[in-house]
Amino acid sequence: MSQNNFPKLHNATWPGIVGKGADSEPVIPFDTLLAMTAAAEVDGVKFDGLDLGLLDPHFKLDDSDETKVLAEKLQKNNLVAGSLVAPIWAGSAMGTADQRATFVDMVRKACEFGKKLRDQGVRPYGVIRIDSAAGVEDWAKDPAGNTKIIAETFREACDVAAGYGEKLATEGEICWGAMHSWKHMVELLEMVDRPNIGFQADMSHTFLYTMGYNAPEHRILPKDADLNDREAVKAALKIVTDALRPWTIDFHVAQNDGSVFGQGSHDKTGRHCQATDPNGVLDIAHDAGYWLRDEKGELTKAFKHICWDGCMFPNDVMNNQQTWNDILAALVKVRNAHGWKA
Repeated sequence: MSQNNFPKLHNATWPGIVGKGADSEPVIPFDTLLAMTAAAEVDGVKFDGLDLGLLDPHFKLDDSDETKVLAEKLQKNNLVAGSLVAPIWAGSAMGTADQRATFVDMVRKACEFGKKLRDQGVRPYGVIRIDSAAGVEDWAKDPAGNTKIIAETFREACDVAAGYGEKLATEGEICWGAMHSWKHMVELLEMVDRPNIGFQADMSHTFLYTMGYNAPEHRILPKDADLNDREAVKAALKIVTDALRPWTIDFHVAQNDGSVFGQGSHDKTGRHCQATDPNGVLDIAHDAGYWLRDEKGELTKAFKHICWDGCMFPNDVMNNQQTWNDILAALVKVRNAHGWKA
């Protein structure tokens, strides 16, 4: 058995909220997700921590006691916090002046929340995750102009984050304007041009980059591609990862079946499949290596933890403890293959 202890292994809390609610399934309480994460175990290995979606009703950023209560819960369960999702959707990086100001303010609040957790000794690493909070169709009305506006907003958010010692990671998902293809994402990151911005790769979402959803001009795999052709899939993944790996500062392990899926108010994006899904097109442990190793096969060690994202799993799946044991097992295999001892 591997003795690697890095990267640390995290679960995520936002799948209990995203795609849930009045127009879908009930939100899964934070304490339920915390308990199932803490209970998961594979051959003596347990989760090291949680990445947190700073979203209502799990968290209220204006509550001064929120981080103290959270820190106590984490410590009680021998877990730490890692990356945090800023709730920027009340604004938009591409919107009016007021909307953009709200976007930046939500980044500030997330940074303040993260700093408090660091000060309380329960957040040793991690970034603040953002997206453009703008739809692809709206962006497409003026691609060049809208990308410029988003970059300006991201620069302002980066400057705010730098004051808290935080890095911002842009989510690679096909439903966010200016971020919906691998080439658009690289262009945006280069345009932002700040030392504390990078990319958050998700094995499910970024696989859809290869298929050109919402950006057919940047398709790599042909429209009629056989997704069971591993050599074709690997070649496509290599193109995407070679472009985005140098920017990658946060990483989600996940599975995808080559389809899109939306739930509740969430737009369609790369479908997250269960770790054991027989229809999954990714070899999770192998394909994670495209992100965790450079073009020479050397470990990048660009981040200290990895996280599983099972966003928009049905509640009956998420309330099953075996789901989290299977997920932890998948993460352990990734660490065995691409981790290190420190």
